[in-house]
Amino acid sequence: MLTLCATPIGNLADISLRTLEILKESDLILCEDTRVSIRLLNHYNITARLESYHEHNKNSKTASILRQLREGKSIALVTDAGTPGISDPGEDLVRACAAEGISVTATPGPVAFVVALILSGKSTRRFVFEGFLPSDKKERLAVVASLVDETRTIILYESPHRITKTLSLLLEHLGNRNITLARELTKKFETLIHSTISDAIVEFESTTPKGEFVVIIEGKDANELKADSAKKWINMSFEAHMDLYLKQGFSEKDAMKKVATDRAISKRDVYAQLKIN
Repeated sequence: MLTLCATPIGNLADISLRTLEILKESDLILCEDTRVSIRLLNHYNITARLESYHEHNKNSKTASILRQLREGKSIALVTDAGTPGISDPGEDLVRACAAEGISVTATPGPVAFVVALILSGKSTRRFVFEGFLPSDKKERLAVVASLVDETRTIILYESPHRITKTLSLLLEHLGNRNITLARELTKKFETLIHSTISDAIVEFESTTPKGEFVVIIEGKDANELKADSAKKWINMSFEAHMDLYLKQGFSEKDAMKKVATDRAISKRDVYAQLKIN
């Protein structure tokens, strides 16, 4: 069986007893960086065999891992910090196991973006996690553009050397939203910056960003979204707007309902405007 083991995102005490037990009993522990994971294993006197499994060697190693699992080996997968399978190649290994009918389980534990979200004070009822933005400029721009009208809380990961550039991109396309920047979570110098995007940019002009960031961005206000949508129709007459939907096969009643939704007004108002004109 393959077990995805959540490990601390900073404080080494944040590990479950079950995770420790599984790591000690595993025939093999797969990790992103052996130099990082060995510190955790040494701290808890775990002597299981350790091998790297990351983005650059996953294709060459997957077949061997699957073979060992089929032979009955117990293999644990950890990430440098947090829960494997989130913004790392663990998801590829899980997919490969599923295709082969190999059992996979997990020991739940720390997830950086969840910790940052609940500390941010932003809405936790609905949120969207985008992880790291693509490094390719066109792809990165496409992702940001898709978030312009997002009303859910938006969560990103970002590195210190790209954080200012990413914030500038967000400011340009999303406007000056309220954000929380979280770093060093669960560690001695845990930092939460509650700010606006523009203020955060100014902050980093005088302070060099350090450590990876979780960026929590306030979603677009639903009323603002409705108002923006209504503006698109301001230059179209009510008759032309109705005709647009009637030509698509909508009944007069349903066409009126859609016009009302588009313009963020009531059906009674639509009816009144059509009667006047």
